[in-house]
Amino acid sequence: MVSSEYERRIAARFATFDQDGNGYIDREDFSAAAKVLLAEFGTPARSDKGQALYIGAEAFWQGMAGIADRDGDQRITREEFVTGAVKRLRDNPDRFAEIARPFLHAALAVADTDDDGKVTVDDTARVLVRLGVPRDTARTAAAGLDADGDGTVTEDDVVTAFARYFTVPE
Repeated sequence: MVSSEYERRIAARFATFDQDGNGYIDREDFSAAAKVLLAEFGTPARSDKGQALYIGAEAFWQGMAGIADRDGDQRITREEFVTGAVKRLRDNPDRFAEIARPFLHAALAVADTDDDGKVTVDDTARVLVRLGVPRDTARTAAAGLDADGDGTVTEDDVVTAFARYFTVPE
C-alpha cells in the first residue's frame, strides 16, 4: 500500500515534468525541457547533441506515457501520475531509471561543453535549474552527486539519483 505521504511527495514532483504548468504532462513538456537545456548551453537543436536530446526526450515521454497515461489520451494528469504511476515506479525503480536514461545521458552530454566526458557540479546544477528545480536545491543536489569530490558527476550517479527522487519515499 502506498502511503498518503509518499503520494503527496510524488504529486509535488509532478510539477517537475509539467514544464508549462497547464496541469498535465504531455509530449510538449519533454520537448520544452530539451529546448531550454539547449538554450542554456548554447547548443544548436540540429547538432548531434541537440538531436540526441530531442530523441531522448521523446523516448522519455513514450516510457512515461506507457507507465502513467491510463486513459490513452496522450496526457498525464496529476491524478494519473500519482495513482497510476506511483505503484509502478515504486515497484520497479530500475525501469523508471532506464526510461529516463536516454534523456539524462543526452542532457549531460549537452552540459559537457568541453566534450571531455565529464560534467561539472556547476553544470549539473544548471541542468537541474533549467528543468525547474529551485537554484539552492539544485546546487545542493548536484554537489551531493559528486561522490568522490572531484567536482564532476557521472551519468550513473545522475540516473540513480533521478530514479530515487521519484520512486523512494524520503
